[in-house]
Amino acid sequence: MKHTLNTVFFIAVFVVLIIASFYYTISWWLFPLPFVGWFIISAIGSGLVQSNYHIKTFCSNPGINTRQVAISFDDGPHPETLKVLDLLKKYNAKATFFCIGSQIEKHPEIFKKMMSEGHTFGNHTYSHSPRFGLFSTDKIVDELTGTNKLIKENSGREAAFFRPPYGVTTPSMAKAIRITGHDVIGWNIRSLDAVIKSEEKIFNRIKSRLKPGSIILLHDTSEKTVNVLEQLLVLLQQNNYEAVTIDRLLNRPAYEN
Repeated sequence: MKHTLNTVFFIAVFVVLIIASFYYTISWWLFPLPFVGWFIISAIGSGLVQSNYHIKTFCSNPGINTRQVAISFDDGPHPETLKVLDLLKKYNAKATFFCIGSQIEKHPEIFKKMMSEGHTFGNHTYSHSPRFGLFSTDKIVDELTGTNKLIKENSGREAAFFRPPYGVTTPSMAKAIRITGHDVIGWNIRSLDAVIKSEEKIFNRIKSRLKPGSIILLHDTSEKTVNVLEQLLVLLQQNNYEAVTIDRLLNRPAYEN
């Protein structure tokens, strides 16, 4: 992927500097620049899930010819998920839930309810650790397979979709995904509902970026997001949008069986 090309490029630049130093006077401060450039680009690429820097990521369907969008929720199941499900039913909308394994263990009945109401679910790791980006390949594989096992125990389905915590990707994660075979799902509208306190600002952030084929990121863990969701669902209806699951938006299977 792009990370490999970035690494090869900056190694080549460094080698050129070394060779040039035999023929020309090269300032010493030029030699660290390839490493600084490599680090900056790698850090930005790792933190932007849309960049496809380490892993091919599905973040939208820009070629869609219908007024469809996909609303997605991270970090559940959670007691607030029940309110989300009620709103989705009220407005005849479908969504995709990226579930944390430990949360499925806490709230299996909520997980089963989202499944029974026709929503799609995906893998969002077992722990959602803030250090997930530092995990080894083996540890990531364990997290994903463990969560898939919980999903299968509670639904009979094997999740094919995975969303990285915080949207951070790494070389270790890329290796893990090659082992597990998951499709990595990102977004092109990040609501920042976990960061922004104002419901109005969250809603306006989504509204200003809304277009057919979008994947919207929300979290089904707060009353604030529930309130924003209702505003969003009203907006979609008023503008003749259909809220569909990610598998339908992308025309890719959400489950391996």
